[in-house]
Amino acid sequence: MKYFYLVLLLSLTALSSQANITFQDPAGAEVVKSNWSKERIGWEGDPFRGPIENFDEVRARTRNEKRIEDAKRGSSADIDRIRQEAKADAANIETQHKSVTSRYVFVYKTTIKNISTKTIKLIDWDYVFRDKSTDTELNRQQFTSEEKIAPGKAKELTVVISKPPTQTVSVTSLNTSERDSLKGEVVLVRIEFTDGTVWQAPE
Repeated sequence: MKYFYLVLLLSLTALSSQANITFQDPAGAEVVKSNWSKERIGWEGDPFRGPIENFDEVRARTRNEKRIEDAKRGSSADIDRIRQEAKADAANIETQHKSVTSRYVFVYKTTIKNISTKTIKLIDWDYVFRDKSTDTELNRQQFTSEEKIAPGKAKELTVVISKPPTQTVSVTSLNTSERDSLKGEVVLVRIEFTDGTVWQAPE
């Protein structure tokens, strides 16, 4: 009899510990839209943007400009020499900029709408990528976003990382056809509400 009560007590304890977790659909939230993009960093080599100078380069340019102004009070030979030196510095900076390899980061976004009567405080979500032709899962990016979303409201969640959707997507070059073979979707994995309850997707 004591053994029966012990088993019953352990069962009730286990049920109590799981009381705040539900596995039923719906999740209390829905994915409104999602998208991902590749953003270029290392813009120094981009011909469509203005020159980007770091601190040392700004200081060198300012110094050269001051030297030219000071030299104007001297001989023309001094001015010519300083201008040549400034031109050489500028050429060196341009060469350094051209040698910078552009890299890319990846921006993953999804808009989540709270369709429950409780306020969401945290969402675990996966961005799943599949092969368009075979529907085979190739990879998934796993994210956790701490965002409060009131009932009936929607919010965009954004994550920026250096990891590409799949190994077929380059991190050092731009290829606009890379996404042609991929199909992406956002899957809600876990949701925490401000009242302490938790929704967990069934495995």
